[in-house]
Amino acid sequence: MSADNRLPRDAQSILELAARSMFDLFANASEGMMLVDRNARVVWINDQYRRFLPALGFEREEDFVGHPVSSVVQNTQMHQVLATGKPILIDLLNNRAGTFVVSRIPLRDDGGEVIGVLGIVLFDHPETTLQPLITKFARLEQDLNEARRELASQRRAKYTFASFVGTSAAAQEVKRQARRASQSPSPVLLLGETGTGKELLAHAIHAASPRAGRPFVSVNMAAVPEALMEAEFFGVAPGAYTGADRKGRDGKFKLADGGTLFLDELGDMPMAVQVKLLRALQDGEIEPLGSNRIVRCDVRVVAATSRDLQRLVRDGQFREDLYYRLNVLPVRVPPLRERRDDIPLLVEALSEDIAARGAQAQLEVAPDAMSLLQAQTWRGNIRELRNVLEQLALRSESGRIARAAVEQVLREAGLDRIEPPLSSAMGDAAASADPVARPGLTLAEQVRAVEQRAVKTALSQTQGNRAAAARLLGMSRASFYDKLHEWGWMSENQTYV
Repeated sequence: MSADNRLPRDAQSILELAARSMFDLFANASEGMMLVDRNARVVWINDQYRRFLPALGFEREEDFVGHPVSSVVQNTQMHQVLATGKPILIDLLNNRAGTFVVSRIPLRDDGGEVIGVLGIVLFDHPETTLQPLITKFARLEQDLNEARRELASQRRAKYTFASFVGTSAAAQEVKRQARRASQSPSPVLLLGETGTGKELLAHAIHAASPRAGRPFVSVNMAAVPEALMEAEFFGVAPGAYTGADRKGRDGKFKLADGGTLFLDELGDMPMAVQVKLLRALQDGEIEPLGSNRIVRCDVRVVAATSRDLQRLVRDGQFREDLYYRLNVLPVRVPPLRERRDDIPLLVEALSEDIAARGAQAQLEVAPDAMSLLQAQTWRGNIRELRNVLEQLALRSESGRIARAAVEQVLREAGLDRIEPPLSSAMGDAAASADPVARPGLTLAEQVRAVEQRAVKTALSQTQGNRAAAARLLGMSRASFYDKLHEWGWMSENQTYV
């Protein structure tokens, strides 16, 4: 029979011939071969592999063969191949015997079930035989580790409670509430106008919580297109839609697993996403887009909004059940006009940051200029104050800021200038009413005098803000206004704050 006639013509015979030939090739050319059964026990090694036994710590072959592969070979991946049925064609293995380039191939029976794994040592001492490949691999691994460290640093809290500048009663109260909230696993809802420091407080709450060592992940609802928001939150399964990553993509919930997820501008969340968010909060489960698999997530949510959520609920634009789920620990962040005493400290802190970023001298604000800054309403709050200070820093040659310079910036910004100090009818009436008890006054009159003194002091500390003064005195707003009406300290041209 000629050589050509000895070659098989059917596919099955060709595969069997190729398998025998490949096995003989690996058995003769490789540095060693090992076979494990479906229970991951070593059942066979060839002659070349026996020379590694002393380095692995075994004097006799029977001390190696017949034992679980994980107990005799360090860092083995045989279990992974048994579990997945997928081969690992090229890998680096490090153990007591050295560094090896290995291949792991699953073995199947006639029914296709994995019944064992064949491990092949392709090269030993690859540090010499495969030096270029190993060098490239080491460099890629180093770059990957550096990228992971950088990503991890970006997902840590950037601020602490010390970053929330202020010693006023309002600032101290919000920090007290936030500290208490940091120790609870319940959701936190930060309420306040734009620019008041809600995101800073979210970072601080995470940094002071038991989850401080875990990721802090932030999502701005207003910055994510509605069509992509579900994928942004809950991730995407592999091949979920045309153009989707074949490996899938983790969502923010998965990235924040074990840590804190900060939802900024909560009021802009679409209704469709609110339903899935409610389930994630209640059950601790998410379902990636295009997947039927439920993923468990342990996430503590801190949410923030400058919108009136109660009004959105009444208007049908925000789910009532989600509102009650999030509104467990509400923390109201006061606007800047309710903590005017903190403005000098804020000006100093912001000026230091502006100077450091621009390599400039720190601003020196004159007392009358500082009084003018304290008198403004600051609709944009701390963000607006920083903008004004940045403009002053760019316009100043010496770094010394006079009142005229502040007036010019405020005038060009279209702001109404409010002359300090407090000169409202309420303030004038409070100043003219002498609260000091005089001889001959009845007990009721003396009590009234003491009350007026306390209210006057509170109004002075809060720059005339009635709501803040009522909180400072531990009174309800209604009772506080009743007192002002009784004493004639209310003026019609003033609004309730």
